[in-house]
Amino acid sequence: MSERSPLKVQKASEVLKKRLATAGVADAELEAYVKPIIADVRKRGDAALVEYTKKFDRVDLAPEDLRVTKQEIKEAYNAVSANQLSALKLMKKKVEAFESRLLKQANFVVEDGGVKVRSSTRPLQSVGCYVPGGEAAYPSTLIMTVVPAKVAGVSRIVVCSPPTADGKVNPLILVAADLCKAGEVYKVGGAQAVAALAYGTEIIKPVRKIVGPGNKYVTMAKLLVSREVAIDMPAGPSEVLILADETADPRIVALDMISQAEHGADSIAGLVTTSEELAENVITEVEKRVSSIHRSKTVINALMKNGFIIICESIDDAVEFANGFAPEHLEVLVEKPAEVTEKVTCAGLVLLGRYSPVSASDYCVGTNHVLPTGGFSRVFSGLSVLDFVRRVNFIECSKEGLLKIKGNIEVLAEAEDLPNHFRAVEGRFEP
Repeated sequence: MSERSPLKVQKASEVLKKRLATAGVADAELEAYVKPIIADVRKRGDAALVEYTKKFDRVDLAPEDLRVTKQEIKEAYNAVSANQLSALKLMKKKVEAFESRLLKQANFVVEDGGVKVRSSTRPLQSVGCYVPGGEAAYPSTLIMTVVPAKVAGVSRIVVCSPPTADGKVNPLILVAADLCKAGEVYKVGGAQAVAALAYGTEIIKPVRKIVGPGNKYVTMAKLLVSREVAIDMPAGPSEVLILADETADPRIVALDMISQAEHGADSIAGLVTTSEELAENVITEVEKRVSSIHRSKTVINALMKNGFIIICESIDDAVEFANGFAPEHLEVLVEKPAEVTEKVTCAGLVLLGRYSPVSASDYCVGTNHVLPTGGFSRVFSGLSVLDFVRRVNFIECSKEGLLKIKGNIEVLAEAEDLPNHFRAVEGRFEP
């Protein structure tokens, strides 16, 4: 291993300490930077959006150009290959199937002794879906955010995505938006897009909830507006933690770490293993590949900044680290993955075995790839159709059913010194 290797063995305690330092000076500085942007958009509306688009995206648009037109969507199809269109359609189909099954299971009826409880879902009225741009286009993220909203029955779905240098939204994103029937698409990115979705401007009407991943500015903006509009979760730069033993293939581990690092310089790629030999071989594999791959500079920067390898004495220690780190994606590459996964408590998504890479879950298995990052998988789940609905319970008691629980109501009402609660029940049985 050379001294200039982008990937190094580190101490578990140091990595976790860095991971947990989410409320320090850097976050305070970030909040101080983002707050004025939100306030400005809230005050000046479209004029502020135009200025920030020029400043951050280096694109000069008039307010009337912010919304994507039908003609632009039509032209986007000409820039997308047949294979790309087919792949987008397949992804949409798989996500629809998975989310529909999940929604169906969230609606159920329980009947017991004359008491009938029906749990039912109702869609939110409007949502805003943020789709990142910048170094790469993410039509997959559009599908992952819009399709669950559609399955839920949301009537108004708004998409915001940063414009490219030519003042357009990436054609793949536009085609995906059309396939998924997103009603509105705007050429707006960053914290200013989040502010527009939360508070509205002349052209963008506010929504009830904002979902989707973004950079640290987008994530901070979502957290700030969450005091007044719902958000899904803090979903920031992509990350993977690979839990592996001596049976893992170092080439596969290296490829998976590189694949996550290519998202951007803030991406996190880590390996926790019980094998020093595997760690050394992974470092060698990474060194061998990074200088000649596509997006080499981005990958090297990400691995140098946020890449790490942890060596543990046992698999249990490795699992303990993984739960403490709470990654977005956890790959389990050990001899007996089933035994390990039962002990995993904190991960956005768990992928088992050699043939279950993050890349598959990003595109083609039907699960959602909008997942909690930054350790938030301790308390958040990945995005799903359930994020776009409210649950409402309907209760219907027969006379006999209420009579059966009448005594219990009396006991509990008296225990809480709320006698009129019981009187409301007792009165129904009086002539």
